[in-house]
Amino acid sequence: MKPGYTTAEEAVKLVKSGNRVFIHGSAATPLKLVEALLKRAGQVKDVELVSISTYGKIDWNHPEVMQSFFMNSLFVSENIRGWANSEYGGFVPVFLSEIPKLFREGYLPLDVALIHVSPPDEHGYCTLGTSADIAISATRNAKRIIAQINPRMPRVLGDGIIHISKFDSIVWEEAELPEVDYAGKVDLVADKIGQQVANLIEDGSTLQMGIGAIPNAILGKLGSHKDLGVHTEMFSDGLIPLVVSGVVNNSKKKVSCGEVVTSFILGTRKVYDFVDNNPYIHAMDVSYVNDVSVIRKNPKVVAINSAIEIDITGQVCADSLGIYQYSGIGGQMDFMRGAALSEGGKPIIAIPSVTNKGISRIVPHLNEGAGVVTTRGHIHYVATEYGIVNLYARNLEQRAILLTSIAHPDHRESLEMAYHKRFGRMIKGL
Repeated sequence: MKPGYTTAEEAVKLVKSGNRVFIHGSAATPLKLVEALLKRAGQVKDVELVSISTYGKIDWNHPEVMQSFFMNSLFVSENIRGWANSEYGGFVPVFLSEIPKLFREGYLPLDVALIHVSPPDEHGYCTLGTSADIAISATRNAKRIIAQINPRMPRVLGDGIIHISKFDSIVWEEAELPEVDYAGKVDLVADKIGQQVANLIEDGSTLQMGIGAIPNAILGKLGSHKDLGVHTEMFSDGLIPLVVSGVVNNSKKKVSCGEVVTSFILGTRKVYDFVDNNPYIHAMDVSYVNDVSVIRKNPKVVAINSAIEIDITGQVCADSLGIYQYSGIGGQMDFMRGAALSEGGKPIIAIPSVTNKGISRIVPHLNEGAGVVTTRGHIHYVATEYGIVNLYARNLEQRAILLTSIAHPDHRESLEMAYHKRFGRMIKGL
């Protein structure tokens, strides 16, 4: 063991009963520390865990773990979804841009932060690696910091720089980061949506891309565009060819001109290597990246996000399946509103018309208990493989007609009947 370092088992002994513990997220999830902490089940009680998306295997589904730890998720991810929806878990609806404020202003005061960082440089400075986002605020406001230092973690420049002297306990763990290959998930539907949305994007636009196959498909269609910029909460593999080719040069941006701005990086090893010590990539606090007043200053902001379902009036559910919490609010509304206020901006919800089981994503009304993430006052463009419509300045009846026109043909008749029931007449001309 290196001098000054300890084991994960020893490090997590800093966590005491009744503590609130932050867990670093996305590809920076400190799995070694989390595993050691959960093994303390029975030794501690009433420990609250808070995080946004975490990746990798977290072995939480044991009675003794749930009786010792409460998962209070700020964005529910697949590996803890069952926990957050159980009696031993909860979900906090909050804009991603406002989570740093929860730590900073004492709404969720932190006792301990578990973080995953790059090795220190010759001056002793580490970086928060692939996940600056809310981790900057967490490390600045937690009473104690336990760091997992990993030589496989890229050194990501920007605001997420922290000196090794700030750590109360340090663990050395060389391990591969969690990877997600969005390109491998692009199917014919995603490809068709990608082409249609790409046709909406003008030269000189500033891009924000959400997570998934559709954003990746859109990026793959932008090779002939010019002077694109990137101001996004997430940077992934699909952006690399555009940066390398010069399609993305950030020359038209008003904020951080000439730089890529992001708050976290998630994808394959290729993107982790690309951002390593790359001065063109700036990872910044999400309270800045996702600030509507900052986003709107850039020209032609195109914000592309997804949804679980949309009702015929334009209400967007992106975080729950009825009352079952599936994900979270995240940064969707931050960027939807920021793009809407940007000069020439385009906020876009892009979804397949049906689920994998053939269920329509465009529905007469949202499922009972479903959360509204983007309201019908904020909705603009909606894209499926059957086309793109703009709901802005349209009344409820016009919206229903437009959304029915881009629904899957198998479901248009039922949507027309719902329209008839609501508005007292049938849709004509579809």
